[in-house]
Formats: sequence, structure tokens, C-alpha cells
Amino acid sequence: MKYVSTRGGGETYSASETIVKGIASDGGLFVPSSFPTIDGQFVDMLAELSYPERVAKILALYMDEFDENELLGYAQKAYSRFDGDPCPVVKIEDNLFVMELWHGPTFAFKDMALTLLPHLMVASKKKLGIDEKTLVLVATSGDTGKAALEGFKDVDGSEILVFFPDKGVSKMQKLQMVTQEGGNLSVVGIKGNFDDAQRAVKEIFCDNEVISTLKESKRAMSSANSINWGRLAPQIAYYVSSYVDLVASGEIEYGDKINFVVPTGNFGNVLAGYYAYKMGLPVNKLIVASNANNVLVDFFASGVYSVKRDFYKTASPSMDILVSSNLERLLYELCGRDSALITRLYNDLKEKGEFSFDKDLLDNSIFEAGWADETETKEAIFNYFDLDDVTFDPHTAVAGSVYNDYSIDTDDDTTTIIVSTASPYKFATDVLEGLTGKREKDPLKAMLKLQFESGLDCPGEIYYLSEKKVLHTKVIEKSEAKQAVLDFAQSGNTRG
Repeated sequence: MKYVSTRGGGETYSASETIVKGIASDGGLFVPSSFPTIDGQFVDMLAELSYPERVAKILALYMDEFDENELLGYAQKAYSRFDGDPCPVVKIEDNLFVMELWHGPTFAFKDMALTLLPHLMVASKKKLGIDEKTLVLVATSGDTGKAALEGFKDVDGSEILVFFPDKGVSKMQKLQMVTQEGGNLSVVGIKGNFDDAQRAVKEIFCDNEVISTLKESKRAMSSANSINWGRLAPQIAYYVSSYVDLVASGEIEYGDKINFVVPTGNFGNVLAGYYAYKMGLPVNKLIVASNANNVLVDFFASGVYSVKRDFYKTASPSMDILVSSNLERLLYELCGRDSALITRLYNDLKEKGEFSFDKDLLDNSIFEAGWADETETKEAIFNYFDLDDVTFDPHTAVAGSVYNDYSIDTDDDTTTIIVSTASPYKFATDVLEGLTGKREKDPLKAMLKLQFESGLDCPGEIYYLSEKKVLHTKVIEKSEAKQAVLDFAQSGNTRG
């Protein structure tokens, strides 16, 4: 399997090269040159396997320079860090299920890929004969940062620098990052929003001065964001695995189409579902769920993608994003892999703040999109607990609210999976308010009250965060991100 850039260039790359590089030199994103196919026989085979075995089988279809047993070893190491089944599919109503992706070490769906990515990164460097250090740059809207820090902590030959919007993540998300221990990492707040952090990181990847300076110190940059193929590919596995579970349990028969409702900001999570569909997974609809930053909803409705709009801070901060990076990969497929068009669109986005795409191509896709405001999100938290006895974090609640609207508007009774992306205890204050109507500002008290109200045990790793020492305090202007990378690489200072 070879990979190409969404913006052309004519070159092809191996999976190892895409994982180590992270982003293409032309600023595009790496995509597989074709999609492998799966069928009923493949689904039946996966039904007998553990989750790590399923992941190894699926990744082997994309990463042919890796031995399947090699991939299995990495997957077993990664998912041994999870509490039980990494992605249980829980039935809450007839034809309605929740896929819980937050049983990993940082209690968010990002663990599904970021516990595995460091193993893939180290192995890829060995295959390519690279002995220089890898400086992993991350822009995070909340959950990716902690998951990446935990995954790359003290990994040989790796350093990691995480940028996060200083006022744009939840208290728990921030505390998880700024207390992170490790001798090869740093965490830096940016005065701005996630888009500012993401834009700065993308520009740094293409900055010749940074590239040259790092090369002199025997370092090269890579990414742990979902722009990195090694981060995105493992996410395909849980869509396939959830379908396998429904078939194996007799809830559906192979060939029955299902819906997935996915809370998303950067479009990586739902794109992984689309790639599973391209492989042959029977999908009816991929329902994109957004919060008040509903740029994706407007795009699917109009074909116009515009960031010239208000930005909102919400109770679902990991979705507070206006520039959805992975949308580029989808548009590349929908337009027939026209890299010149993709380059033109993203130049327009950079220069004009918007672009227009053929709406007929969107209408003919399997996507639906909807959004929930803050009131609707809180109502969904209350209603799903009251009716189905499940406790949703605000991001999952957005998906639940959007699904309710979709099912009413369409009368679609297709079997549906809501993708649940984080433990409610990462957002205890907002979840408690949704359940009780009362706001407890103290996160620790909110966790205790939430545990009483929900009956769901609070993970000790979250409960004791407030007792950990804050190690990273640096906050910078977005224009200072480049210098922060150079300073980190030159000094090796791991404290903000």
C-alpha cells in the first residue's frame, strides 16, 4: 500500500514514511492510494478475535511493510492499558447503541489511537533507518494533548511539545496536561483558540528555518494529531469492530446497514468511519454532530465552508473548532482525487477565509449533519440518563441531541450507534448541571456529587488530579509558537 498527498506532488510514500513525516511537504495530508475491501467472511473471522487482534488485521491491510504479528504485538501493548474492553457497544434502546471509547488511560477516545501511535512511530523509524530524534508537535482542543503526552512520555528517540488554547479547554483537561510528568515533553498554553494553535503548528511544519534548525540538531518533526495517518488508521478499526459485535450478537445480520452518530470538530473521528465505509462496511448514514461552532453543518447544507463567523466557547470544548483539518481528506475523495482543486480550495480558505465546493457531491454522499446548542446539550444529558440510565459527557450529549432531531425529522429506524468520546468525569461540572440543573464550580465537589447522582464510579486518576503538582505554566502569544519550538529543541527544557 502506497500513500499520496491530497495536494499532489506526484510522489508516493510507504506507511512508515507517512507516519514519520506526519504531514506532506506540500502541506497536504497523506491518504492511501486505494482502499482495501472487507466482506462477510472477513467480518465472521473478526468475530472470533480480541480487539487487539481485530486492530492488527485491519492495520495489516494498510501497512503491508509491517508483519501482522508485529502489529498484533503493538496493539496488545497499547490496549493492555485499557480497563476491560477498549470499545464496548452498549444497547440502550431498541436499535440504538452507544460505543464507549473512553476506557483508556486518559479517558477519551483519543487513547484508541494514541496508545498505539508511539509503537508505530518507533517501528517506522527503525524500518527507515532513521536514528534522529522525532519532535512530535501537537495542537489540541483538549483530549488529544493529554493522550499524546501519555503515549509519548519517555519514549526513546522522541520528544513531544503540546500547544493548547489556554482559556479553551475544560479545567480537568487543562489539569491533565499541565501536571504531566516525563523527561521528554513540554506543554504550552496559547492565547487564542484551537484554530490558532492548529494553524501555528501547520505553519511550523512547512517552515524551512525550523526544519533546517532541527536537522542541525538531528531532529525531525512529526505529528500526533489526526492529520498523521498513524493516528487516523487505528480509528477505522473501532467502526469495523462495532459492526462485527452487532452481527455476532444477533442484533443485525451481515449486510444490514447501520448509522453512526459522531460528535466531531476536526473531522478525524467521522472520517475514520467514512474510510470504513469505503472499505465496504455497510453504512447507511454518518451523522456529523456539532455544537454551536457549526461550520460543518453549514458546509454540508450549502457547500460553502467559511471561517468568517463567530467562535463560541462551549461545554464541549473539544469540538470548539472552525478549521476542520480532516475535511480535506473527504473532499479529496468526493471530487475524484483532484489534487489541483484541493490545493485551490485550501489556498482560498487561507487567503479569503472560505471556499465553495460542489454541493451535488455532498448531497450524493452518506453524510448528514446537525448541531445542538448549550441548552439542548444539557437537556440531552438529562433525558438520556432519565430514560436510558446512561451518563453522557457534553460531546456525546451533542451527538445524542442531534440523533434525536434526525430520527424525528426522517423517521429513520435504522440501527444506530452513538459514538461516545469521553468519560463524563472529564466534564463533571457540566454533566452534573445537566443532571440536576445546579452548577457546582468546584470540580472535585462536582465529581463527588456526580458519582452520587449517576452511580458511575469516578476513575481515581481523575479524582486525584487536584493533588498533583502543576509542572507546565508557560502561556504565549500565538505568534510565539515557532520560537517556542526552537527553544524547546535547543534547550531540551521540559518545563513551561
